[in-house]
Amino acid sequence: MPNLPFQTATGTDLAHAAALLRAGQLVAIPTETVYGLAGNGTDEAALRAIFAAKNRPVSNPLILHFGSVAQLRPYVGAVPAAAEVLLAHFSPGPLTLLLPRNPARVPDLVTAGLPDVAVRLPAHPLTQQLLGQLDFPLAAPSANPFGYISPTRPAHVLRQLGGRIPYILDGGPCAAGIESTVVGFGPAGEPVVYRPGVVTLAALQAVVPSARLRTPAEAAQPAASPGLLPFHYAPHTPLRLFGPGRADAPLAASFDPTATGAITWREPLPGLPLVQQYVLSPAGSLLEAAQNLYAALHQLDQLGLQLLLAERLPDDGHGLGAALNERLEKAAKR
Repeated sequence: MPNLPFQTATGTDLAHAAALLRAGQLVAIPTETVYGLAGNGTDEAALRAIFAAKNRPVSNPLILHFGSVAQLRPYVGAVPAAAEVLLAHFSPGPLTLLLPRNPARVPDLVTAGLPDVAVRLPAHPLTQQLLGQLDFPLAAPSANPFGYISPTRPAHVLRQLGGRIPYILDGGPCAAGIESTVVGFGPAGEPVVYRPGVVTLAALQAVVPSARLRTPAEAAQPAASPGLLPFHYAPHTPLRLFGPGRADAPLAASFDPTATGAITWREPLPGLPLVQQYVLSPAGSLLEAAQNLYAALHQLDQLGLQLLLAERLPDDGHGLGAALNERLEKAAKR
């Protein structure tokens, strides 16, 4: 095993985290979505350290995190009227907006040279306090090796990046559990969902009725924001999807029950040991399922199994079920 540069500590010392970030070091931070691998979003050396620690291609843009709308404004150009409405209604929270970047403030590395920068105001109180102590935004993709399962607990970060970063700011389990909704803006200034998340299309339309999903033509264009690559969030164990529902559920007899695990919606699969299964929400709550999805993938991926089965969630096409299924589909493409 190669020598790693740090003995990674975990704690709640905001002053220590802020000092490390001012010195150009990286710190894993809690947000309401997933844990982020944070560095100074204006420091090219810190940005390169983020890409190196994650083994993330520099062609994949980063999200800048701000403590307030006032802190955000110098880093962007003209803000569309619909974006102002969304900021007022959903920030701080699990919403990322693609806004014209100010090239004098935002390095090319943040946006992969693209004209828009992804920005958001995280709602986690610890990270809000941390951002309040800094005079720069934090670039913070998920705190995991590129392509692997996003972390929603400090232990996930430690297992994946231990020794590569000096500090994990411990904010407990993430409340939302999946990455933020990413919204850009179309030709008429209408909000366009690039990546689904907890802030659903229906919620956006309740505030800005013109909000819509990307068209197939827009989806075929080069990635303009984080989170758009065809595979992501993947365990090392091969993942196979079924459902939603049990009509096409795999028969346990088709698999080695000692080497197969399952992630299910409300009830376990018959024929597999319960210790190799994770039920996302016995009560049928999509919010609870979102909170548990990545934890389930992490837990079962540590068991040394040969195959994981995962049940798709109920999907109305525009809500949280669609966002969860999008994560599962990408995880199964590895």
